[in-house]
Amino acid sequence: MTRRKLGLFQGYGVELEYMIVHRETLAVLPVTDALLRAAAGRTVNEVKRGPLRWSNELVLHVVELKTNGPAEALEGLAGEFSRQALEINRLLEPFSGMLMPGAMHPWMDPDIETKLWPHGNRDIYNAYNQVFGCRGHGWSNLQSAHLNLPFADDDEFGRLHAAVRLVLPLLPAIAAASPVVGGKVTGLLDNRLEVYRFNQARIPSITGQVIPEAAFTREAYQKVILEAMYRDIAPHDPAGILQEEWLNSRGAIARFERNTIEIRLLDVQECPAADLAIQQLVVAVIRELVSETRATREAQQAWHESQLAGIFTTVLREGRGCLIEDARYLALFGVDAASMTVGELWQTLAERLIPHQNEAWSALQVIFDEGPLARRLLAALGDDPDRDRLAAVYRELCDCLQEGVLFRA
Repeated sequence: MTRRKLGLFQGYGVELEYMIVHRETLAVLPVTDALLRAAAGRTVNEVKRGPLRWSNELVLHVVELKTNGPAEALEGLAGEFSRQALEINRLLEPFSGMLMPGAMHPWMDPDIETKLWPHGNRDIYNAYNQVFGCRGHGWSNLQSAHLNLPFADDDEFGRLHAAVRLVLPLLPAIAAASPVVGGKVTGLLDNRLEVYRFNQARIPSITGQVIPEAAFTREAYQKVILEAMYRDIAPHDPAGILQEEWLNSRGAIARFERNTIEIRLLDVQECPAADLAIQQLVVAVIRELVSETRATREAQQAWHESQLAGIFTTVLREGRGCLIEDARYLALFGVDAASMTVGELWQTLAERLIPHQNEAWSALQVIFDEGPLARRLLAALGDDPDRDRLAAVYRELCDCLQEGVLFRA
């Protein structure tokens, strides 16, 4: 039976990744296979649980919760993700484990603690490991939230891809959740994206400039992005194991096999209510761009990836206080100003596009008032936290996931 192709904004795929840690020490705990075995009764890569699925990732201390097929709406999903996170925590109790949210473990040593998934799909993970060496932070110590948006045909792909490219540079300002690496405050709010940018530097065409190239048809995307990537990986992958669309590691990737664009630049938050609130805002902004009420498709598609990558790297460094001084870029979002901070831009867009009675607003208000999760974590940690302070604050973060509440400094 052929699945009906969904058009623009007719469905949503959400994926949230969490690390498994020891309940007492908070050290990463490589028991994802045991968790899935406890849920399914046998060793599997994935377990279906009603509207969601649980699945493995590259390493044994990470589990992914995702929608079981496209959801009709993002509203209401946060509660289901929260309920299933609680169920996972219950199943992890015999292993002295629990889920930890946030985009990076604050003191994990990936060179020592990384254990790759050894079961189904291990050939893929082994191939990645042979080419890149998957023991760095950019491979085994990062958790993200993915958002999948469908398109029905080439025309819808072009419109959606143009809009997504414009929004990507702004995402770290509201979703940064990784301020600590190796036990140290680094000065960056989104260290996950910093290591993500360079973890496949050996073959630059796989990640590109993070912001995808200006390709607005399937044929153009195949030629400009996919063929270059497949060509460059081939000498390192003689068995052809990695010659698939998912090799693409840009901040948003086209999945033509299922007619979606997958957005990958969102750090996972402290609880699903925060993740889904951010995703609702992101979708609202993309929807408005696609509608062309503020800027034409031609104006949106005219932006080169280097221009957008420049904005992205500046936002990555400066966060919500980053000042955008390009009036042409602001005009794409219906803002008539010579300059505006990214934080002000997001709040302006939220006020315009998200009704105040929407469930997303309580979480968005915390982000606008107190900053993204990374900023709130730093306020609680201080400038030079020791291990005890890190453990205390990140234990509070685990409690936020368990209780379904936002972290407040």
